[in-house]
Amino acid sequence: MKKISLILIFLLSCSVFAQRPLPPRKPGTPKAPREKAPVATNTQKAGTNDILALVRVMKSWGYINEQGEYAITPQFENAKPFSRGIARVKSMRAWGYIDKSGTFIINPQFERAEDFRDGLARVVKFKKWGYIEESGTFAINPQFDDAEDFDKGFARVRKGVRWGLIDKKGSYVVNPQFANLEKFSDGLARARIGKEWGYVDKTGKWEINPQFNDAEDFRDGLARVKKGTQWGYIDKSGTYVINPQFEGAGDFYDGLARAKKMRQWGFIDKKGTWVVNPQFDDAGDFSEGLARVKKGRESGYVETSGTYTINPQFSDAEDFSDDMAKVRKGTQWGFINKKGLYLINPQFDHANGFKYGFSAVKKATKWGFINESGILVINCMFYDVGDFSK
Repeated sequence: MKKISLILIFLLSCSVFAQRPLPPRKPGTPKAPREKAPVATNTQKAGTNDILALVRVMKSWGYINEQGEYAITPQFENAKPFSRGIARVKSMRAWGYIDKSGTFIINPQFERAEDFRDGLARVVKFKKWGYIEESGTFAINPQFDDAEDFDKGFARVRKGVRWGLIDKKGSYVVNPQFANLEKFSDGLARARIGKEWGYVDKTGKWEINPQFNDAEDFRDGLARVKKGTQWGYIDKSGTYVINPQFEGAGDFYDGLARAKKMRQWGFIDKKGTWVVNPQFDDAGDFSEGLARVKKGRESGYVETSGTYTINPQFSDAEDFSDDMAKVRKGTQWGFINKKGLYLINPQFDHANGFKYGFSAVKKATKWGFINESGILVINCMFYDVGDFSK
């Protein structure tokens, strides 16, 4: 009986102890809430995305498709738009190349990298420029202090302080000898030795001897050049077609070029005759039959006769493209047609031109995309974006 009493007392004490509350835990330091990435579906299906747009979420870059779904999840330190199905991306502090599935076709290994042009891409390895094939193999080993893209089988490269021209084997077609050598246009490239500019052919021979204080590319058989403080135009023989007489000048488009005289801009023909007298505070080149001009603080558009088709009324304006132009009213950007009517009302803090039917637009601090009807089809939720590209 005594044993049974002791067992009952033991069990009762255990039951009471089990019901006692535990001492409270010390409160930990609350964690700051992490910013959530925009919700998007990750398709990750190779070959299903024709056009993709570059987007940045917090510090990482990725790509979305036309529906705003992630085609490639944000994961890169830096990235660039696609070009011919290949994009440059930076991972682990090195640049490589991916396809549209997000798979590396050339592993990150370069200090710098550019798009493929004419079958080769220029890259930096060990602080020198060279050229790779799409397999990632060096076609021309890193050896140049600077380099430009290949164009029609040739590329401009710099050794030390002098520029020359190479072929796709890396052999010099023109030895480094120029202080500047620009891209070829209409078969000639502007080049500089000392302080004066002239024009050379693809063998490096001077077709027009250095004699100009500044020079621009040939376009439609003419190039604008500067002698002293005045601009004029020459033909491919180096002969002045329009003598230097303008304070500023632009290239010819639709047979007309903008030119500046007495601090005012007008438009001349290829004989140097004023078609539209100097009267504007600023002017752009003709594009799709219209040129943007500025009077005071407001911009409008004129036709080739100089007649206003759209009166000055915008705080800023850009050239027409595909029958629409981007304009700013106050601080907000929108789009107009050639009658000056708003296709998309000013409502964005910034806007890019349309590409593949989309325009990247910014509201406050975030970017999204609108279609050509002005409908926001991809919400403004990205920190930065690039245009849609292939």
